[in-house]
Amino acid sequence: MAGERFLPAFLVISASGTFIINYVIAVFRADIDVIFPYISDTAATPPESCIFGLMTSVTAMAGVATMYARYKFIEQLNKRTGLVGPVINKIAFGFGLLSCLGMCVVATFQETVMRVVHDLGALLFFVTGVVYIVIQTYISYKAYPFGSSKAMCWTRAGIASIASLALLPTIVCALLVGSTKLHWTGDEKDYGFRLASAVCEWTVAFSFVVFFLTYIREFKLFTLTVKAELVEHG
Repeated sequence: MAGERFLPAFLVISASGTFIINYVIAVFRADIDVIFPYISDTAATPPESCIFGLMTSVTAMAGVATMYARYKFIEQLNKRTGLVGPVINKIAFGFGLLSCLGMCVVATFQETVMRVVHDLGALLFFVTGVVYIVIQTYISYKAYPFGSSKAMCWTRAGIASIASLALLPTIVCALLVGSTKLHWTGDEKDYGFRLASAVCEWTVAFSFVVFFLTYIREFKLFTLTVKAELVEHG
């Protein structure tokens, strides 16, 4: 049974492609440094910015669809088992939507054009994204043994822990960097902070990708249907 596993599969492919394709193009065009640029640096100049904006928007929509499917799955699972409260499920979905909104802001406002708005969008994306996967890890443990295996719960806990640990230096070190330029040398002031922030940013981003990868097997367990009803007017 295929179920809805195409949703997280497409999300993983789209997100990975967004990061990697823009990085390769930007490096090929010598628009960025090869060693750990910020993700946003890979989309600071055309044509990378156009590709990044399009692919990030598609990824955000895929994220909303995947998170909604997960929300409905947990909702139906709770009706059958009563293991996961509806409130925590709604809270998780809400944080997931906020994270996708942050992605859209990042895609729309480039860092070299409107840095403040871009940075706020990135902050919204990363913070709420980490909160989402932490809550989903908690939900996985609460729902066990339905849906996820114990090994999968541990795997998600490990991914959420890595993302949580990498989030703080991503933000703090970025605040200590005083420049938004795209090319750096190792002897420049703030280079260490920038490198640490960039490494942690990539870590958090791919933690999200790997976390959604763990959804694929679970999404085989259910299907979503759309029901249309005609309203008769008297």
